[in-house]
Amino acid sequence: MILLVLGVLLWAGAHFFKRIAPARRAAMGEPGKGAVSLALVAAVLLMIFGYRMAEGAFFWGRSPALTGINNLLMLGSVYLFAAAGMKTRAARMLRHPQLTGFALWCAAHLLVNGDTPSFVLWGGLLIWALLEMAVINRAEPVWTPPAPAPARKEIMAVVGAVVVFAAIAAVHIWLGYNPFG
Repeated sequence: MILLVLGVLLWAGAHFFKRIAPARRAAMGEPGKGAVSLALVAAVLLMIFGYRMAEGAFFWGRSPALTGINNLLMLGSVYLFAAAGMKTRAARMLRHPQLTGFALWCAAHLLVNGDTPSFVLWGGLLIWALLEMAVINRAEPVWTPPAPAPARKEIMAVVGAVVVFAAIAAVHIWLGYNPFG
């Protein structure tokens, strides 16, 4: 469990570094991006290995209803990631579509994984995403929504979300975790 906790903390620390120590981050210049990227890769590896090795209490399991809700939340999450990159209508309505999508992704996984390692991983990442939005809002209180995107970008975001969701589901099935029950 310690690797999992370290991974979540390293993930959050690497992302908050720019906000917590802006002068230090600025002094690192362009090479600082590589250092932060390396810290994030290490964080992901710690989370993967820590989660796979962690043991803990089991509180609930998957049910057909929770699985369906999970899949709908995941599809919405993937769409918000696409919307953020394509500046679609959702990106105009939400200040943080990517972080909102990340938070939905975490919440979806908490619904179907009711064990202690999942609480640490998905709960920790969910808390990070919510705190990240609050920290950004505080540091940059004025927000200007992006210009409206053409309708074709909306369609591309929806189609892309479905394709990426299918790919994510296929990888889960390949790993032995059928997301459809």
